[in-house]
Order: sequence, then C-alpha cells, then structure tokens
Amino acid sequence: MIKSDKLTVNKKGEVIYLTFPKFEAAGGVKLGFSTRYGGVSRGDCATMSFGFSLGDDPETVKENYRLFTEALGTDLQGVVLSQQTHTANLRVVTPEDAGKGLFKERDYTDIDGLVTKEPGLTLVTQYADCTPLAFYDPKKRVIATSHAGWRGTVQEIAAKTVELMRDRFGCDPKDILAAIGPNIGPCCYEVDDPVINEINKLYYLDLASCYISKGNGKYMLDLKETNRQIMLHSGIRAENIDVADLCTCCHPEVFHSHRATGGRRGTLAMMIALD
Repeated sequence: MIKSDKLTVNKKGEVIYLTFPKFEAAGGVKLGFSTRYGGVSRGDCATMSFGFSLGDDPETVKENYRLFTEALGTDLQGVVLSQQTHTANLRVVTPEDAGKGLFKERDYTDIDGLVTKEPGLTLVTQYADCTPLAFYDPKKRVIATSHAGWRGTVQEIAAKTVELMRDRFGCDPKDILAAIGPNIGPCCYEVDDPVINEINKLYYLDLASCYISKGNGKYMLDLKETNRQIMLHSGIRAENIDVADLCTCCHPEVFHSHRATGGRRGTLAMMIALD
C-alpha cells in the first residue's frame, strides 16, 4: 500500500483511496482521491479507472464509480462529471445536474471545475498527472473541485474557483479549506520554454520555488507549489491548505500516469460531496 506523510490512506473492501486531514477534521464534507486499486477494469486501465474515452467498457467504468462512491460514502446517483479540456471554465452545479456524464448526457462542454452548495451531489474531476484541486467553505457550506494541468494553472483556475465561491455564494477566502492532490511532481515533470514563459507571467509567484532550470530550455516544474502560491494570492490561508507528498509518475503501480506509461493508462478521480 502507498504511504504518505501528508494524506490519509484508506482501505474499504478492495478500494484504496486518499483523504485530506484538514477536510476530515472540519467535518461536513467527503473528499477522496482514487488510486488504481479496488476496481474492475482490466489491461492498461486496471483496476480502478473513471474515464469513458480510453477503451474501457462503459459498464465497467460505471461499476468503478459505484465502488468508489460506496467506499467514500457519497451518492452515486448524484455524481456530476465535468468535460475537461484544460480551460479555466467553471460550472455552478444544481440538483438538475445530478447524474450528468454518468447516467445522463451532459448539456455543457469545456468545463474544468465544478462548484456547488447542494447536498447530495458528488462532484468529480479526473486526472492522470494533472493537479487535483479541491475547496470547501465550512461556514457557507460550499464545495468545489478543479482540474489544473499546466494550462489550467497558468489560467489561474485555482483563483477563479475561489472568486466564484466568493462572488456567487459569499464565501470569505480566509474560511476556505483547500487540497492539492497527487500529481506529476517536479522530480518528473520536465517542460520547455513556452510553458515557463506562461508561468513567468504570474508576477506574484516566487519563481525560484516553482521550477528549476536544467539548461537548454528545459525546466523541472512544480505544479503543486505553483498552485499553492496561486491559492495564497487568492486569499486562502497557508494553514488551510493540504498538499500531497506523492508523485503520480513515480508510482505508476499506484496511480494512473500519462507520462510514465506513454498514454497507456486509465484515469484517476477526485470526488467531493457535502454530508
């Protein structure tokens, strides 16, 4: 089983998943990040995968959703999936959205983050190296999850999520808890000048802690730290942020990793729901 000094490793039946201490301590919310363990998929997607576009049997994927929501204690019928395209677009989710992307057709596209204040809805975003972000205001009872690859990161999807929570629901950023889940770490995430040029445009970042130059236009980028700093700039307090200490690319036996497998992989999920 995977070990972490920052996250809690949970096992329910055969399902192994990660939870975040600050969210657990706050109560009133269920937040979990999947691993490869405990599902029914086979081959490259084995065993726990949540993507419908990777050749996996759709009924198998639905069974994985059932197994994970059952382990996490959230409502399968209330699952809502985004349609991720590396944007910073967000959607406020209502009860009418329950089941979209899983049991019903979506009537939206190009959405990389979901926000709601409705109990009974299970918000889902998907990953295979990109950065999982989650948010919870225990005072206003508002939750969100966002998908941040490097494109979403430089478009400040973390800050835009906080802004939407503030503007639509009256959340104070100082009250918001945030989580940054396992992703491809700076140990493995090599990028080139076009990516770093976009990172450099975020004037408030401490760039020396966000990436290291290897020379010849190559850099090792830390998307966890970059998103943490974006969260801080948006008004979230440092002590309210949980940051994972796991790299998906270093542990392809535990996590689906696009880079480690050359694209032969399944899809991980972050799920969040109000109790």
